[in-house]
Amino acid sequence: MTTWTADNIPDQKGRTAVVTGANSGLGLVTATELARHGAHVVLAVRNTAAGAEAARRINGDVEVRELDLASLDSVCEFAGKLVAEHARIDLLVNNAGVVLLGPRRTSADGFELQLGTNMLGHFALTGLLLDALTDGKGPRVVSLSSITHKGAHLDFDDLMFERGYRASSAYGRSKLATTVFGIELERRLRAVQSPITSVLAHPGLTRTNLTPRAWEHRGRMGRVIARTGLLFTQSVAQGALPQLFAATGPDVRGGQLFGPSGPWETRGRVAEGRLSREAGDPVVGARLWAAAEELTGVRYL
Repeated sequence: MTTWTADNIPDQKGRTAVVTGANSGLGLVTATELARHGAHVVLAVRNTAAGAEAARRINGDVEVRELDLASLDSVCEFAGKLVAEHARIDLLVNNAGVVLLGPRRTSADGFELQLGTNMLGHFALTGLLLDALTDGKGPRVVSLSSITHKGAHLDFDDLMFERGYRASSAYGRSKLATTVFGIELERRLRAVQSPITSVLAHPGLTRTNLTPRAWEHRGRMGRVIARTGLLFTQSVAQGALPQLFAATGPDVRGGQLFGPSGPWETRGRVAEGRLSREAGDPVVGARLWAAAEELTGVRYL
């Protein structure tokens, strides 16, 4: 793939895009660039004051809506109000995420917080917006993976990590679950000949406010990366390019994962990345899908 920048984003006029976690970091860059190229962008944020400040910084057509992905009630309320006012959605970027340190915490629904926010909240949101996405023009769902998914494993006997909890391992599991979801979603969309495309992206090592927390407890090398991040990471603007390409790039195929092209996919120009074996396993995908439907009560496809 030749070098691709945000200036290569095609005209987005007439398109409605929803970006979760759009008030800072990767989400803010993504929302800004989509709006700059003409899209109407819904900033789906937990903190509406921060969202309003972000909206003031974006030169484009944006609106702010409250969404707490750690609460299924909030997800349902957000989706209901959104589809009531926007019958068609063209793009959903499942960008928002949380990284924890310290003891185990749970969401409003009793889920391990990282899994509940990063994957289950987005699973429910995507399902509730599916009809509106189906009516979209060239609709896509972009889910945010991480290189940490490659060292993770889903334990279906302890999906909520109630035994032997480690925050960094739980984060990796949540990102593996997100990746499995994106791939399984694409399988199911193709099975019903849906117009929606499900694509994945990851930012490598990017200087967001989450980076130090994501790596601090991942062994000696993780601590080095967390404490000397400027040497190992790339800018937020560069880190957002894979998800922007996944969202708008030409000839993107469902099930692809985009990330940086540099060593260990940590930084560099946009390129197609590599999934872990577990992430692409259809047996794992079907099992996680069934669990997610049971946990969230959202059933689709």
